[in-house]
Amino acid sequence: MHEIVFVTGNQNKLREVQAIIGTSLPLRAHKLDLPELQGTPASISREKCLTACRALNAPVLVEDTCLCFEALNGLPGAYIKWFLESLGHDGLNRLLVGFDSKAAYALCTFAYCEPGMAEPVLFEGRTNGRIVPPRGPTHFGWDPIFMPDGFDQTYAEMDKDVKNTISHRFRALEKVRAFLLDKFASAQAPLMRLK
Repeated sequence: MHEIVFVTGNQNKLREVQAIIGTSLPLRAHKLDLPELQGTPASISREKCLTACRALNAPVLVEDTCLCFEALNGLPGAYIKWFLESLGHDGLNRLLVGFDSKAAYALCTFAYCEPGMAEPVLFEGRTNGRIVPPRGPTHFGWDPIFMPDGFDQTYAEMDKDVKNTISHRFRALEKVRAFLLDKFASAQAPLMRLK
């Protein structure tokens, strides 16, 4: 299996992905400035992946994460990074003042592409939860304000081993791993028959 380039400059994200997938896939991180696109999570992921694959001429994996407030019809969604930078954790909470529902979901979309592919393959993972006042360390995005359903801790408060078994990223990466391991096994099968 060829090495796959995971396009990220975020070391926290890289550590989390490596903790989830382990050593089952040959993954190397590479920082690449990609355009900040607008659109649906699927269209953004698709375009980012194609752009990265063309730029690096290698098999690539890109990830896009959304935090969607049900009261706001899915916003901030794919624009959560900019909302968080502009408003902070408290400001994100204030967006929901006046709404009865604090329900939200975390959505992670991975896209995989290799040279010669016309369309990337997309993998989505979703975790339902709700928005709460910030709790826990603030070094990893919006984790302090998202509390997944069935838990009394925010992502930021959780032990990383627990988070990495229930998160939106974990759910998407499980699909990525299954796809790539199957692809690798299928590619190896003809070689094994030749031996």
